[in-house]
Amino acid sequence: MRPRALDVIVFGGAAVALLDIINACAFWYLHAGAPPARILQAVAAGLLGKAAFTGGATTAALGLGLHFLIAFGMAAVWWLACRRWPALVARPVAAGLAYGAVTWVAMNHVIVPLSRATPLPFIAAWFVDGILAHLLLVGLLLAFVARWSARRAGRGPA
Repeated sequence: MRPRALDVIVFGGAAVALLDIINACAFWYLHAGAPPARILQAVAAGLLGKAAFTGGATTAALGLGLHFLIAFGMAAVWWLACRRWPALVARPVAAGLAYGAVTWVAMNHVIVPLSRATPLPFIAAWFVDGILAHLLLVGLLLAFVARWSARRAGRGPA
C-alpha cells in the first residue's frame, strides 16, 4: 500500500497548489476586490516582508513559486507518512481530514508566524475558508492521490 513519490509529490502537490491558490484568489477577490497578483505577493511577503507588495510581477511570480514549494513540501510529508503508516492509504477520508487539519495548524501557528508576513486581523469567513480548504483541498486531495497511486502501482487495496 505504498504510493509512488512522483504521483503524490508532483501530481498531488501541483493539484493542491493550484486549487488552493485559486481558492485564495477567489476568496480575496470576492471579499475585498484584491487582484490575484496581490494574493501572490502576500505569499512572497512571508520571505520579503512588506517589500513584496512593491515588486510587481516579479514578487507575484516569487509568491507563486513559494506557494508551489510549500504544497510540494506538504505532499512530500504526506508521502513519507504513507510509507511509514500504510493505514493512511487504506483510510483516505479520516486520514486526509486529519492531515488537512494538521497542515492548517502548521501553516497558521508555525509557518506564517515565523515568516516576515504581517498577520491579518481575524476574519471569520477567511478562518472558515482556510480550514475547509486545508481539509478538502490539501488533506483529502493528497489522501486520494496517494490511494490512487498505490492502486495504480499495484501496491494498494482494490
